Amino acid sequence: MHYLFEVTAKPGYTIEQYAEAWVRASVLIQQAPGAQGTRLHRKMGDERTALAIATWESKAARDASPASLPGAVQEIIESQAPFVEIRFIGEFEAPEWEVLPPAWDQPGS
Repeated sequence: MHYLFEVTAKPGYTIEQYAEAWVRASVLIQQAPGAQGTRLHRKMGDERTALAIATWESKAARDASPASLPGAVQEIIESQAPFVEIRFIGEFEAPEWEVLPPAWDQPGS
């Protein structure tokens, strides 16, 4: 499943500054059982806004994750609260089957 939220940097703060903290938290979150990766994408035409996507094995794994995460994750999140607005977009089921084109940078592509 995918867990999505929109992050907007407040005036005087940049999304790049948020991204530094986001990476620190993501490294810790990825140690939780069922975590399958995170991504942060800057919004086109809006340098202050980003889309954050966390992928999990299941909703149950995501819901159970706070109990297995170190306190440092919450500290990082709280440290960013004065500088960003975070809007939860939702939880989305991942497709059971997914077909992706070959990467362009691989030999023979």
